[in-house]
Amino acid sequence: MNQADTVWILVATALVLFMTLPGLALFYGGMVRARNVMSVFLQCYAVACLMAILWYAAGYSIAFGNTDPYWGGIGKLFLQGVTLDSLLGALPEMAFFSFQMTFAIITPVILLGVFAERVKFGFVLLFSSLWMLLVYSPIVHWVWGGGFLSDGGIFGETGVRDFAGGLVVHEAAGISALMVALVVGPRTFRGHAPHNPGMVMIGASMLWVGWLGFNGGSALAVDATAAMALSVTVLAGASATVTWMFWEYIKTGQVTLVGMATGTIAGLASVTPASGFVGPTYAIMIGVVAGILCQETIYFLRDKLGIDDTLDVFAVHGAGGMFGTMMLAALGAASWSAQLGGMAIIAGYTAGVTLILVFFCKGVVGLRVDPDTEETGLDIAVHNARGYDLES
Repeated sequence: MNQADTVWILVATALVLFMTLPGLALFYGGMVRARNVMSVFLQCYAVACLMAILWYAAGYSIAFGNTDPYWGGIGKLFLQGVTLDSLLGALPEMAFFSFQMTFAIITPVILLGVFAERVKFGFVLLFSSLWMLLVYSPIVHWVWGGGFLSDGGIFGETGVRDFAGGLVVHEAAGISALMVALVVGPRTFRGHAPHNPGMVMIGASMLWVGWLGFNGGSALAVDATAAMALSVTVLAGASATVTWMFWEYIKTGQVTLVGMATGTIAGLASVTPASGFVGPTYAIMIGVVAGILCQETIYFLRDKLGIDDTLDVFAVHGAGGMFGTMMLAALGAASWSAQLGGMAIIAGYTAGVTLILVFFCKGVVGLRVDPDTEETGLDIAVHNARGYDLES
């Protein structure tokens, strides 16, 4: 065991969990109407807890149980065979398990952005559970667990390059969000402004801090790669924020705090797959393009196609993650065939299984709240809670 590497992974694990609770909860909570903020907090908190248990029970085994090309197996269900003495390389396997658990937590919580303000709580819990086990965990195995998309797989000696989750996390969540949005349909109300831009900015700031562990920790060691991944994460987030700000002003004549915070997340999502393979200049290039690309994707989906992806999961995470994945090939850090092929395989699998799960869960617990509940807000009607007591 390398003690320095182990300490860094333990710190990175805490940082990635901090991204979800409270970072992503605040980022999403500030974007919805005030009457739905508690429902967003509740969904984020409940799903995070549920994913941790399911990752221990089965997700980790499906992802990292063996090196079969397609399926990690059941050999490590409930962490069978994993002891205090178990090592993966120079790391205790329990440290690796915990670090990967925080990824399994945040990915379904990212996907919650498409459910906000209109979907039943029971559907959120059931769908998120099945999605993590049947979509997320197999994809992790294919790319990071020795599966058919990794080195030596169907794309030859050099497999798909995804340093910290551009495909595994962001494309998977984004594609699924798009499928859900198409099935559930638009909200009964549209065009409302985020109720608390300050909360959005604070959440984005927490996400940015946590992202240093997300990308830097994915080196799984204290080395130059971790240092570079951490540095380019800051630079890509900053450059995307600045670009988003200027592009928003050109488009609308205004600069908004929510827009800037969203630009930060777009830059971070875009650099994630490349963070261990590119240097500062390329990271800034990725961020600059992401600030425009993801913003235009929001306009296109919302204004041209009329798709109501409530909190822009596909436009920010899906489009950003796929763009960063392709940039690896464009910058010569990976092959075009592997990057595009892996992206297509993951998109097809994710879309197909997501649609099956949506209709299955809809049949079991229902999908959408009734129109009256949607109009008055989920906080009181579903959870008997209020985000703000204006009379106190």
